[in-house]
Amino acid sequence: MKHPRIVSFLPAATEMVYALGLGDQLLGVSHECDFPAAAKTKPVIVRPALALEKMTLREIDIAVAERIRSGGSLYQVDENFLCELKPDLILTQNLCQVCATSGNDLTVALKLLQPKPEVLWMSPHSLAEIFENIRELGRATGRSNAAETFIAEWRERLEKIAARTKNISRRPRVFCMEWADPVYCAGHWVPEMVELAGGIDELARKGTDSVRIQWTDVLKWSPEILIFSPCGFNLEKALEQVSHLESQPGWAELPAVRSGRVYVVDANSYFARPGPRVVDGVELLSHLIHPELFDWNGSADAFRAIPTSNPCASKTRIKTCPECGQAFECKMGGCWCDDFPPLSPSTEPDTDCLCSKCLAKTVEKDRAKKT
Repeated sequence: MKHPRIVSFLPAATEMVYALGLGDQLLGVSHECDFPAAAKTKPVIVRPALALEKMTLREIDIAVAERIRSGGSLYQVDENFLCELKPDLILTQNLCQVCATSGNDLTVALKLLQPKPEVLWMSPHSLAEIFENIRELGRATGRSNAAETFIAEWRERLEKIAARTKNISRRPRVFCMEWADPVYCAGHWVPEMVELAGGIDELARKGTDSVRIQWTDVLKWSPEILIFSPCGFNLEKALEQVSHLESQPGWAELPAVRSGRVYVVDANSYFARPGPRVVDGVELLSHLIHPELFDWNGSADAFRAIPTSNPCASKTRIKTCPECGQAFECKMGGCWCDDFPPLSPSTEPDTDCLCSKCLAKTVEKDRAKKT
């Protein structure tokens, strides 16, 4: 299909449209389509059904969950305007219920459109599938050559990063947090981005939905680098939520906090949208995880390091027992372990203290060996 009339319900798809030089053929967008700047001049076809900007993180989570549970849509489609535009191609997704226009809404809108447009579903779970989406868009619009050129350039950038991180001596523990209240881990393509950048995030869910996790899981993982990337937020909005992080029990004792390696990032630009800029996101992660290997030459508003010095921090540290894996409190001075006889120093790197139960068992074993 050459010179199709395009409507995009999806910010990532809108970015792909402009990447392929199809901006003049884009007739309508969603309220979230804000990149490149020209996208903000397009008529808005899809708007939010909830006033989320007036809610707290917890209220947003509850409202969205209730809306989805009841079968309602989080978005409203301007059906009359859509009919006036007479699109040949509609770009949408069903990957995430929070981000996607309701299937029912789209079905109703399609019944009203004559002639029926082609619908291109973009629902990637990985970087490879993101590239396949732009390939499909190229085929649907007669821009296959441009799509293949972009894909080759993006793969080359990623391969350069992978080549430098392949043989690093140690991959630091990373936690990418996609929501703060409640806490959500990263999902879909983000874990893959972390791996390419030379880190490891065992709390993430590669190739599938991000989910709520317990804060104790974060304490147990004890991340050395924490990336706060709230879905749907730019850097300014994300920075407003830092207080939720700092109020978590044991926050001040996380290795990432103690070493000053907590970063707030522009999730909308580099992580949450499965479009061309996820490659920039991998480059950003590479810099944050391995600044000794990678520079960041992108936007100055891509991230902020959060000051973590706290002279009033609690003298109780949260540690993870390497024996049983449970998180426990350990006082800095006057600790209960002072009552036990000393053990031989461990030869294992990064070994943490034992909890009281495991320490008692280990002391008994040590005594038994000596008798």
